[in-house]
Amino acid sequence: LFLFSGLDFIRAEGFVFSHVADEGIINACAGNLLRYRKQVGAENIQIFADIKKKHSAHALTADVSVAETASAAELFLADGVVLTGTATGLPADPQELKEVKHAVKIPVLIGSGVTLENVRSYLDANALIIGSYFKKEGYWANGVDPDRVKKFMEHISKLRE
Repeated sequence: LFLFSGLDFIRAEGFVFSHVADEGIINACAGNLLRYRKQVGAENIQIFADIKKKHSAHALTADVSVAETASAAELFLADGVVLTGTATGLPADPQELKEVKHAVKIPVLIGSGVTLENVRSYLDANALIIGSYFKKEGYWANGVDPDRVKKFMEHISKLRE
């Protein structure tokens, strides 16, 4: 899969620390994934690891902070970490972004809930993954709304000036 896909990166939802997700118990896969990536000769494909991922309960790791989770992902050689809100389209906590940025040297991506109205809170992130906001009516299952994308990108351009 890695070798023939032409991917630059993958997003790993269960890289470090097990959790209970809507699809069941997700066990950490860092070791298996890194060995597989090496086995198939795909070390050039980056791994962006979700930390305290959305659509999940984190009771199993309630004593592990988001910053500690990010540090563990960095220790296990993730190329970046993805911080999300609690569900698709819901925003990440800007305070957690600060904590994670302080804890790791690898890139920190925001993986949900970025909108025109709150993007200013995430400008310290290394990248933004925007899905729902770019869809018609801001709903994840709808098609992309080019006007929403254009308006957002114009807003970002003004913020960068």
